[in-house]
Amino acid sequence: MRPQFLEMDGLMTVADALEEMAEHGTNTLIIMKRHADDEFGIVQLSDIAKKVLARNRAPERVNLYEIMTKPVIGIHERMDVRYVARLFDQFGLSSAPVIKGGAVIGMVSNDDLVLRGLMRLHQS
Repeated sequence: MRPQFLEMDGLMTVADALEEMAEHGTNTLIIMKRHADDEFGIVQLSDIAKKVLARNRAPERVNLYEIMTKPVIGIHERMDVRYVARLFDQFGLSSAPVIKGGAVIGMVSNDDLVLRGLMRLHQS
């Protein structure tokens, strides 16, 4: 898990989000909950490519909530790396937020699973 992630409001435009993503070197955004009973959303660069760029939409006129995936599939903080890999496979995920107590505490990706998780399993 990487504790660094970007969390943004769904009302932000794709253009604003792209600036933040470039500045922070990330390709995934967590979209904040609007209220206590809401769920997190997620936007990846692939969403922007498919839903904005490929459709010739102006990034300054598209809000993140229009292109996000919601609800996001979250990973419990203590989930075994093997189960995370299975979940990714079953749902075609490449990254997911790690959730503890109803809050996002980090992100996990295929890179993390292979480069850190598999190596840790191999060393035990």
